[in-house]
Amino acid sequence: MRHGKKVNHLGRTASHRNALLRNLANALIKYKRINTTVAKAKALRGFIEPLITKSRSNTTHSRRVVFSYLQNKESVKELFDAIAEKVGDRPGGYVRILKTGFRKGDAADMAMIELVDYNEIYTAGKEAGKDDGRKKRSRRGGSGKSAAAAAVVAPAAVAAVEEAIVEAEEVLEEADDVVAETEAAVEEAAETEETKKEGEA
Repeated sequence: MRHGKKVNHLGRTASHRNALLRNLANALIKYKRINTTVAKAKALRGFIEPLITKSRSNTTHSRRVVFSYLQNKESVKELFDAIAEKVGDRPGGYVRILKTGFRKGDAADMAMIELVDYNEIYTAGKEAGKDDGRKKRSRRGGSGKSAAAAAVVAPAAVAAVEEAIVEAEEVLEEADDVVAETEAAVEEAAETEETKKEGEA
């Protein structure tokens, strides 16, 4: 029985499992996004997130500790330079797991695991309005700042609306002129028809 054993052994011995996680971590650091099974992705998340946290303090000791897990100089360099800089002040949660369906051959549950900060689609909208990385709280009563901002914006908005109303009135006047001309043309056509009929009679 395996009661209370929280580590997924992935059907491998300890040395085989460590080699697998090391290779997956090196691939994720190199390519920033990889496809694997859900079980391996979850195991990899528990393996690599502490290493990314360690990379935020760029000391010789931290580098040696991370190297003891990854056994790859290029991965350690990439992790401590580019990735640690990109992670910045993020308090954990460096990777994202997205399920991608089932593998054709054996119907294994597949997933894509990626470094969160390297997904341009997700971060595009958030980077524009980013201040300090924290979500602003709003209260029902509002604050004086927003009211003052509204007071500043209001005159400009009113002027724009008035301008739009004037333009709309001009367009309506032109439309009325066109309608009047059309009605006059229809009446002339009707009169010419009547005169033709009278002439034929």
